[in-house]
Amino acid sequence: MVKIRLARTGKNKRPFYHVVVADSRAKRDGRHIERVGYFNPLAEDGEARLKLDMERVELWLGRGAQMTDRVKSLLREWRKRSEGQAA
Repeated sequence: MVKIRLARTGKNKRPFYHVVVADSRAKRDGRHIERVGYFNPLAEDGEARLKLDMERVELWLGRGAQMTDRVKSLLREWRKRSEGQAA
């Protein structure tokens, strides 16, 4: 099964996550099919906290990919922020 999930990078005590499309059997930080965005939980003023390529996310969801719970909440945040900018 293909999943859209987070892969951790960054230094100790300074996490940074890539939003990736990966086979569910692959290791968390191991092989992935495609990188579709990033999440920076420690973003400071002026830095982007979340960035997603929604076209690619929608494509993978259409192909049957499943999202993890954390990615679902990040996607809701991204959509809410996008709607706020459009209005």
